[in-house]
Amino acid sequence: MQRALLLASHAQERREIPVGAVLVQGENVVGEGFNQPIATSDPTAHAEIVALRQAALRNQNYRLPGATLYVTLEPCAMCAGAMVNARIERLVFAARDLRFGAVRSKFRLVDSELMNHRVTVEEGLMAADAGEMLTRFFAERRG
Repeated sequence: MQRALLLASHAQERREIPVGAVLVQGENVVGEGFNQPIATSDPTAHAEIVALRQAALRNQNYRLPGATLYVTLEPCAMCAGAMVNARIERLVFAARDLRFGAVRSKFRLVDSELMNHRVTVEEGLMAADAGEMLTRFFAERRG
């Protein structure tokens, strides 16, 4: 999660919402990313999607069984769906996203009985650090 927070700070430096993600399989980091939809003009360039794409390319497989995704903010519906499609085993996220969170706050997409694959979820790891970074970012942005 410390690496994910560092990646989130890269997003913040670029005036993107500070979210970072690190994808691990076994002992290896296979993908990582930070939010960059503004810089790339790509609405799908969330930290999680960037990390998933990198890992899939590295593995030459869109499925990533046995992988754990560490992310600083609760994933949205798009990212949650991508995790299910990639067959991520475990998600660890820091802070809840009360407005758009699709894992616990608004929906329970990744471990719903309606899905064909369920992701194990752990939340709260370094939540205070992630929450503080987001709070500062939005306070500065609002002036």
